[in-house]
Amino acid sequence: MKTKESARERLLAAASELFYAEGVQTVGIDRVIEHAGVAKASLYNTFGSKENLVQAYLEGRHQSTLDRLQNSVERHSDPKRRLLAVFDAQAEMFAEPGFHGCAFITASAEAPDGGLIQHAADDYRVEIRGLLTGLAREAGASDPAALGRQLQLLYDGGGLAAQMDRDPGVGAAARAAAEALLDAATR
Repeated sequence: MKTKESARERLLAAASELFYAEGVQTVGIDRVIEHAGVAKASLYNTFGSKENLVQAYLEGRHQSTLDRLQNSVERHSDPKRRLLAVFDAQAEMFAEPGFHGCAFITASAEAPDGGLIQHAADDYRVEIRGLLTGLAREAGASDPAALGRQLQLLYDGGGLAAQMDRDPGVGAAARAAAEALLDAATR
């Protein structure tokens, strides 16, 4: 027997669907409430504000994206393949029918400096860079921090190009560029 989702779960599911597809600034709180099928009081009792709901939405995206990348990495034992698996996983995301680009870029584009949304985006970026830097270290890069930073530029740029060009094939180009940087850094 399926248990009924809590108001929090329904609000997060609605926010995730609407914010990702249409944008955080575009979607009003009333649409989220209606889509979730909860009372307005449920939103404010659970999250307190739209900004807190957006932060929770981004934390969910953060965790699901990192889990997906880690699962891809863990399928390999070769250090270079492990690093390139991040770009393989990203390319899979680009090919999904509902791909709308990076949720963190979209959400933070109009967010106020220093707010919860900016902090959520910053935390995500730090963790992605840390993942790439750690994998660069495992692969034997001479300067893992520099390679991690370069790879993050490819990761970010790939996501932006896939969204703006509406071309999921950009994932293969990002992976090829990552492999060239990795080869140069491990010679």
